[in-house]
Amino acid sequence: MKVILLQDVPGTGKRNQILNVSNGYARNFLFPRKWAMEATPKAVAEVERRNEIEREKEAARIQEAEGIAAELKGKVIHLEAKGGERGKLYGSVTNQEVADALNAQHNVEIDRRKIELAEPIRTAGDTEITISLYAGVKVNMTVRVTSIR
Repeated sequence: MKVILLQDVPGTGKRNQILNVSNGYARNFLFPRKWAMEATPKAVAEVERRNEIEREKEAARIQEAEGIAAELKGKVIHLEAKGGERGKLYGSVTNQEVADALNAQHNVEIDRRKIELAEPIRTAGDTEITISLYAGVKVNMTVRVTSIR
């Protein structure tokens, strides 16, 4: 029997997926729990229309993220932190500080969890970071830390 899943079903499939399942599984498990509905031609057309709209939205989000990545590529984030004479900082520069500076300097708001530091920034100078803008869209930037006393 062909069914359309109305939500993710572990071990079976994802939401809006059209599957062939046994009649007993559909009638005794999926339908009573309202996890699936029968795949009539009208319902299949509706699901395909929804999937197409979702693909268009996804493409727009990826395109927007790629535009931001192109805008940020090669730019530098300037930060000041308290430190000693030899460039060693008192503490470290956090992801939140980098995110705040990126928003202030380049008007791009990024969640701090999307900023990937290889290791905490504890010295003055240039450090390469990676920012994940969207799934599969990343941009490398330079953080320039200046030590102040």
